[in-house]
Amino acid sequence: MKLSELHKGDRAMIVKIDTEDSLKSRLLSFGVSRGSELSVEECSLGKKTMEILVDDTLIGLRGEEASKIEVERL
Repeated sequence: MKLSELHKGDRAMIVKIDTEDSLKSRLLSFGVSRGSELSVEECSLGKKTMEILVDDTLIGLRGEEASKIEVERL
């Protein structure tokens, strides 16, 4: 399932990041990598943006970015 399909309060583990190198390195710099556990803290109306917590770091993502991250719900 995609990160963009999760709702506020859901927890998941990252399985795959399927995006171009520039976004992938940006995400890696924030600690978003395969095997990382995350929780969804907030979602805007229509899920245009999401706020996720990974290793004590709060990260804002656009919906299109979240749709490129494959996760497994915990």
